[in-house]
Amino acid sequence: MLLLIDAGNTRIKWAIPVSQPATMLPPVWHFIASVSHADIDDLHLAWSSLPVSRVLISNVAGEQVRAKLEAVLNASFPAAELVWFASSLSCAGLRNAYRSPSQLGCDRFASAIAAHALYPERALIVATCGTATTIDAVSADGIFLGGMILPGLQLMAQSLASNTAQLPQVAASLPMQYLFADNTSQAIVSGCIHAQVGAITQAHDALHDSQDQPVDCIISGGAASYLTPHLAISCHHVDNLVLIGLFVVAQSTPPSIRLE
Repeated sequence: MLLLIDAGNTRIKWAIPVSQPATMLPPVWHFIASVSHADIDDLHLAWSSLPVSRVLISNVAGEQVRAKLEAVLNASFPAAELVWFASSLSCAGLRNAYRSPSQLGCDRFASAIAAHALYPERALIVATCGTATTIDAVSADGIFLGGMILPGLQLMAQSLASNTAQLPQVAASLPMQYLFADNTSQAIVSGCIHAQVGAITQAHDALHDSQDQPVDCIISGGAASYLTPHLAISCHHVDNLVLIGLFVVAQSTPPSIRLE
């Protein structure tokens, strides 16, 4: 049994795919769940009865989270093979054109692998909208071209509210009806949403101009549903891109091959 783990900036997502052909995408999940960083120890109870033999992990949450995860994994699956996914020059049909390929965030690489596997032979913008928003470009022939990173929707709104005199604390999920808001709370949300939407749209248009072909936009992450209504371009909303990418990697990489 294969366990896939996406250790992000705020939560640990995990999934166990049903045994299925690698071409069946997105995968069907036997289990899928998540916990906060503070609740990592609770994973032992969720995992202890599962016959896991291989674990593939994407971790961008730092060394402390990695150490805690490794301790829980070793306690839960003492005989399992633990593989920590890392960005490389090439993996699962995607080539990495980052100046230093290993410095690309492994979550971004996994998401790009997932997007390219889901929409092969298409030029893609991959927008993952979580604690941070990452917007990456993938060519139709499977090259990760690069991308941009900006504060996520909630982080952007909180930063503005907490660091600007007399502005209220605002939830980024506050509904927004008009671009030009007539009150401060809505004005903050409008600005934050359209900053995100503008970055995604500009990336889409730039890739279209450089590739001279249609571009698909793939959007994922907790804030995606707040942004898609305001995007003038067509987007495919796909949940759990990192886990899908790890599934693709696991299916294309024989056991006992280290990825880090």
